[in-house]
Amino acid sequence: MALNGKVILITGGTSGIGEGCARHFAALGARVVIASNQQDRGDALESELRGAGREARFVFTDVSCEQSVQRLVESALQSYGRIDGVHCNAGVWAKGKATEFDEAVWEKVMNVNVKSVLWTAKHAVPVMEAQGSGVILITTSVAAHIGFPAHALYCASKAALEAIVRCLAVDHAGKVRVVGISPGTIDTPMLAATCEGWDKPVAELYAEVARRIPVRRLGQPEDIAKAAAFLLSDDAGYINATSVVLDGGTMALPPW
Repeated sequence: MALNGKVILITGGTSGIGEGCARHFAALGARVVIASNQQDRGDALESELRGAGREARFVFTDVSCEQSVQRLVESALQSYGRIDGVHCNAGVWAKGKATEFDEAVWEKVMNVNVKSVLWTAKHAVPVMEAQGSGVILITTSVAAHIGFPAHALYCASKAALEAIVRCLAVDHAGKVRVVGISPGTIDTPMLAATCEGWDKPVAELYAEVARRIPVRRLGQPEDIAKAAAFLLSDDAGYINATSVVLDGGTMALPPW
């Protein structure tokens, strides 16, 4: 995979899918800039990767704040002089129907899931255009296409990201390639959080879900990382303005 030597910035890079991607990109020889608001986890991940001979930097970042995102981009440039790819992966989850919606939930979900991508694009795209090339990869979700019960705002935020993929690709055509990666049921801390309040143990819930997925297992962060590395590489140079679904076949299931 042609990521060797490329500078890849990843938001939400200290947990779940983001951590799996950061580890995989670094193992492929990328120079990884890991952004997160988890200082201790970020410091530990940077130390671990660098101790293994990988090239990695952690930058504490609040992706919902423009100034913080701007500092992240500037830090990446100071360290490596360019940015070849950005993986906008930071995300949060909140449960609730539209009838349970309030301003606090809106701010929590939309600021991190949507506004952060726009801030990142605002500051990273000019760098890529000046270089003459670059890739933006956005983690969306099958939630953009499925009406998950009690997930109104989360689903809306992920649908917005699908639109942003298309708009960025059109607005910055010829210089910046923009793609989405749309995970299904992935074994992450966020998935575990969605199981809170159920009357069954998490392991039992996971086993039931796995039996329904056509590949008969939950996805792992490494599954997303391998596809993400391909999409960020030059090998995927003709994939643009679209999202790749990685759901093990979930969306092919009938409703019975």
